[in-house]
Amino acid sequence: MALFSSLTPAFIAIICVLIGVILKKSNGEKEKCETKSKPLSHPWVDEDLKDGTDHHLEEEEVDEEWQGLEENVAHVPFFVERYPEAEMIKRSQMFYDFLNKRRSVRFLSDEPVPREVIDNVIRTAGTSPSGAHTEPWTFVVVQDPDLKHKIREIVEEEEEINYKKRMGDRWVNDLKRLRTNWIKEYLDTAPYLILIFKQVYGRLPNGKKKTHYYNEISVSIACGILLAALQNVGLCTVTSTPLNCGPQLRVLLQRPANEKLLLLLPVGYPKKDATVPALTRKPLEDIMVVM
Repeated sequence: MALFSSLTPAFIAIICVLIGVILKKSNGEKEKCETKSKPLSHPWVDEDLKDGTDHHLEEEEVDEEWQGLEENVAHVPFFVERYPEAEMIKRSQMFYDFLNKRRSVRFLSDEPVPREVIDNVIRTAGTSPSGAHTEPWTFVVVQDPDLKHKIREIVEEEEEINYKKRMGDRWVNDLKRLRTNWIKEYLDTAPYLILIFKQVYGRLPNGKKKTHYYNEISVSIACGILLAALQNVGLCTVTSTPLNCGPQLRVLLQRPANEKLLLLLPVGYPKKDATVPALTRKPLEDIMVVM
């Protein structure tokens, strides 16, 4: 009995040590599991901007390690032309007046447009800033009549379903006042269709994936510059985001899996009898806050 009493504290100590080891191992495995299952942090990806129109592709994760990009980029002196204040005000007002004439036009002529003009406006769009200068955009210019018609068939088929089933009564009613529906004649008549794809990732020379930070925001900025460039040369367009058409159009145009359709722009001159809705824009006090 005395022997048992003297050994009891030792047994208790051993049991406590074993329990501690088991708990530590269990917590370690749990943390390891949580770390493995926890998605990697990608602060440049806005969940609200993800599109859901893509095929379900099993794609490996982008390499989180250093991607082999040039470590040091040379910096060069930068100068910009400065204007007197009066000239700045004048130029800013003139530019506003110019862009304020831009309208979404759905009645486009088939009159030819010089190809060099299209080259230059897309070159201009390519001056857009982008996350880490990844330039994650592809501008697909379609001028072939047969291909344009195939695009129209895909878009109209999906758009009819959108209007009748997917969009809902509120959205459809909001569009009624603009007299728009799933019939897209301009996809045939416009001399050019420009389809803008965002590259959700790129490829390095060694074949590994290259992260394209803020790819959707970057491409959206490029689209805005493209709209201004089209206005600058007297061409018209309507911003089209055909719901559920992205995968089919990507396959039709033979674009790779890393490219997702963001915007479709029919480009040309307006028809002589073209009309636009009599809309007004919000005044400055409704869109700007000064603090």
